[in-house]
Amino acid sequence: MRVIRKYANRRLYDTEQSRYVTLEDLRGLILEEVPFRVEDAKSGEDLTRTILLSIIIEQEQADGDAEVFSNDLLQQLIRVYAMSQPLPLARYLEQGTRLMLEQQKRMQDQWQQAMRHSPMEFMRELAEENMRFWQKTINQNRQDEDE
Repeated sequence: MRVIRKYANRRLYDTEQSRYVTLEDLRGLILEEVPFRVEDAKSGEDLTRTILLSIIIEQEQADGDAEVFSNDLLQQLIRVYAMSQPLPLARYLEQGTRLMLEQQKRMQDQWQQAMRHSPMEFMRELAEENMRFWQKTINQNRQDEDE
């Protein structure tokens, strides 16, 4: 796993590439699915979550039209933290986001295939693929509930 060190001057240093990096560079690593850990250069404390949140904040501010977190959603998330027994929200959000990204990739792949097939054949394949996807999801959720 790639190690990024955060120094007191707030600069981030990529130990693998031996160079300073920006939040945008780290965003690129995320998009490329390169695993990394951000640690405090002095104490070794794991700062990854804080940096990931900073990247999200930067994204939210960069493109006002593509906001993911509305004010209402952010307020609801804050309320979850105030609950005496917080819901297993992290697991739910992780699964939901993973499924959404898988579905989006699947749709992109299917669209590319559609350019090579007749429209009727494409629609049939799309329906079959979606049915398999949802059956897998339902079965996985049942297994998770049984555990």
